[in-house]
Amino acid sequence: MTMQYDNLEDKLSQLVEYTKDSGKIDLSLYTEYDVKRGLRDSTGKGVLTGLTEISDVIGFDIDERTGEKVPTDGRLYFQGYNVADLIKGMEGRRFGFEEIPYLLLFGSLPTEPQLNDFNEILSIYRELPDTFVRDVVMKATSKNMMNTLQRCVLTLYSYDEKPDDISIPNVLRQALSLIAKMPLIAVYGYHAYRHYHENQNLIIRNPKPELSMAENILQMLHPDGEYTALEAKVLDVALILHADHGGGNNSTFTTHVVSSSGTDTYSAVAASLSSLKGPRHGGANLKVMEMFENIEENVTNWEDENELRTYLTKILDREAFDGTGLVYGMGHAVYTLSDPRCVILKEYAKKLSAEKHREKEFALYESVERIAGECIAKKRVCSIQSVQMLISTAVSSTQCLAFQKSSTPRSLLSPVSPAGPHTGSKSLSTKERSSVRLINMSVIIVRTLPLKEEPQERLPTVFQITKKLCKKDICPYRSGIGQVSFYCQVISRKTRGACFSWL
Repeated sequence: MTMQYDNLEDKLSQLVEYTKDSGKIDLSLYTEYDVKRGLRDSTGKGVLTGLTEISDVIGFDIDERTGEKVPTDGRLYFQGYNVADLIKGMEGRRFGFEEIPYLLLFGSLPTEPQLNDFNEILSIYRELPDTFVRDVVMKATSKNMMNTLQRCVLTLYSYDEKPDDISIPNVLRQALSLIAKMPLIAVYGYHAYRHYHENQNLIIRNPKPELSMAENILQMLHPDGEYTALEAKVLDVALILHADHGGGNNSTFTTHVVSSSGTDTYSAVAASLSSLKGPRHGGANLKVMEMFENIEENVTNWEDENELRTYLTKILDREAFDGTGLVYGMGHAVYTLSDPRCVILKEYAKKLSAEKHREKEFALYESVERIAGECIAKKRVCSIQSVQMLISTAVSSTQCLAFQKSSTPRSLLSPVSPAGPHTGSKSLSTKERSSVRLINMSVIIVRTLPLKEEPQERLPTVFQITKKLCKKDICPYRSGIGQVSFYCQVISRKTRGACFSWL
């Protein structure tokens, strides 16, 4: 019997609506029971999920007098070494990435004999199984590199004589093998994609044992096998900076969770790659590229700051690009004043832009970095002021409290009480505190008097304001990769309240 698909789309749409109505959880319960929604707490800060000595990410210093956290220029450490110092120390040599996996795995920088032995091991493990490229990489090619890596890593399980042995010697062997093979899989997967999806010539070039990791990637990647010394150096630095980023990021946490079940190495790595793919994690790089392509197409004069500011404002207002209101690449969940990886890469990118005669494009990147920051800051202030104005003019029978948690100007956080006496610093009950989310920038709580269950149309005015804010896209407002989020939510059905907060 042939299945009828005429009404399939309608049936699926109906199921979608059922899904939306099913399993809803009051968001205030996450605060009440201190349940973390992923790897961020209610303030948007990272939560402690494990301990590691391998890598450390620093975005704050501790004031010795007050004991308070103070924003500082970001620092990244590998096994106690500042990554900026490691890269600076390698300036006299051509390449240094091979030293970094050794450092991360074994806790110290290798001596010259140790490095030579390590490179020899990687060279041996770099070889892919017979017919692997033909039977795995070239078949069922994906348009996304992360999916290609996942599929190939999982398939390597079938070529391993001891895939489920999770003893330290065997896991180390598997890890070194994956480190060596991953560049080949990525490059070959890219060429397969270009061949099958873009009708380009298929190029498969073998790695050369005498070349560094960065050089091998470039000579296998480029159609003519040629590359400049600066290209190789820039890639080498990029590989170093991306080698590790602490134990609390999403993909690393995924590896911890999956490996804790005792599963095999290939399954754990494939799971971490799945997490890394997301646009709020490793996939953010791709979103940045797409965003800049969009900006370059829609801004006629890249040197006109007014035109650029206008278009960036449209992106923030969800009127341009992907409609999310995000300027991708701006801000970070841990780093505050600066990202050390960005500082270093920017220096090398500038050199590379000069070599490739793309200074105009590099200047555009610098302008977006500066102007987008200004637009986001302006948006924050305007949004807070808009909320306060709407509340003070339209809310009745409410009490409003504003709490300061950072250096936000007091003028933007002064308590308002449109109906009744000034509430000042009145203490909240335990139940009320459970609904309050004190966040990085500020929190404004609009609390109404307890009400009985009543029809939706009889709810207090504050709920109408909530709806108005959401419709106007004042809420939710997001900018950055999960860094700044302005939203409005109902705290409790019993108190009929709404919370306007910065994340």
